Amino acid sequence: MSEYSIKPATEADVPDMLKLVHELAIYEKEPDAVIATTETSMFGENKYAEAFVARTPAGEAVGMALYFFTYSTWLGAPGLYLEDLYVTPDHRGSGLGKRLFGYLGQVAKDRGCMRVEWRVLKWNTPSIDFYEKRLGSVPQSEWEGERIEGVEGIERLIALKNAQ
Repeated sequence: MSEYSIKPATEADVPDMLKLVHELAIYEKEPDAVIATTETSMFGENKYAEAFVARTPAGEAVGMALYFFTYSTWLGAPGLYLEDLYVTPDHRGSGLGKRLFGYLGQVAKDRGCMRVEWRVLKWNTPSIDFYEKRLGSVPQSEWEGERIEGVEGIERLIALKNAQ
């Protein structure tokens, strides 16, 4: 267990986090989808997200968990949404993913969250097995994900302000 240090991410971790995000995008078969840069990191003026970074004793970043908070009107309580959890291939199976979830659980408890949720690609059976068998998560098969993305998409939403 002491093989890794897990700490809240700071601005100094951003280059390593972006490297991990690029690796995750490749794993998720979207190698060209990442447009984030160190300048657009989560540590800007509005801190929209938080993260943990896992490092080896030599200081190499080998895992991360990036999250933000939501609110459930049904529960009347906040929730923690895990946007990205990634462990490099050489460190999978070491317990690092479980430890990162443990840190997320502690944050959820400390912040009064009543829910921790995330999404997983349907084809990603190794992760699904891990989540369901190791963590005891429950798949949300009745819900479909929807998304509006990018400047043009946001502008389409803004145009609806005066819609009838």
